[in-house]
Amino acid sequence: MDYLSHNIAINLKRIRKAKAMSLDVVAEQTGVSKSMLATIEKGDANPSIGVLGKIMSGLRVDLQDLTQVPQGDVYLVDVENGQKTGFFLDQKYNRLAIQRLCPGKRVLDCFTHTGSFALNAAVSGAKEVIGVDASELAVAQARENAELNGVSGTTTFQCADVFDLLPELEAKGEQFDVVILDPPAFTKSRSSIKNAVKGYREINLRGMKLVRDGGFLATCSCSHFMDYELFTKTIGQAARNAHKRLRQVEYRTQAADHPILWAADESYYLKFFIFQVVDER
Repeated sequence: MDYLSHNIAINLKRIRKAKAMSLDVVAEQTGVSKSMLATIEKGDANPSIGVLGKIMSGLRVDLQDLTQVPQGDVYLVDVENGQKTGFFLDQKYNRLAIQRLCPGKRVLDCFTHTGSFALNAAVSGAKEVIGVDASELAVAQARENAELNGVSGTTTFQCADVFDLLPELEAKGEQFDVVILDPPAFTKSRSSIKNAVKGYREINLRGMKLVRDGGFLATCSCSHFMDYELFTKTIGQAARNAHKRLRQVEYRTQAADHPILWAADESYYLKFFIFQVVDER
């Protein structure tokens, strides 16, 4: 896929979705076959000027609308049925932070929700991205988002329980260059912290075991009850149990539009680490 075809693929899909039009309707209005439109949206075709002219006329857009550089990742958000508001803006800069780790790499995104971390890995040039979530609705939206961003060829999503899947992947000998763990809050009260620690320790241990020697783990907690000290202690325990050594690359928290208020401890809730993971020798 060349640069221009990539832009046209993403923009055509975005315009069509924004107008709530199916491929059949676009084909009828433009005179371009449904199969050709589908091929263009996949980035597998270099449409001629004549074809682009028909699309522009039928959709009432200009050439710049189709060829402009997409303004970052584009997401479909279900505000009615999705979790909370349907999208987690507090992680937006953390998603950008993983992009530099992923070009040419194999990436596993756990608790992918609608695919935002996975898509950032894919658009940065990852060789292969696998996203996993227990919600069928979220996985369906993640697949749509991959198509919308022109990365469905390198990105796959599956509906599965991450706690069940990771041991299965380990048993198969699977290895990844980058593993991303963005779980929901395992605790929303002080009374359940003990069980939450077990959950975070288990998921980080399983994630580390899947990281190729010298690869990277991005891991986070979105519960303010799981404070910085307890979270780092839990990650350290997981590393020792997995016989891994960690080199902290970066520590981040929520975006600035989710401010941390020193008079409100609960406002400091998101902890996000990037570690390089090395086998013990």
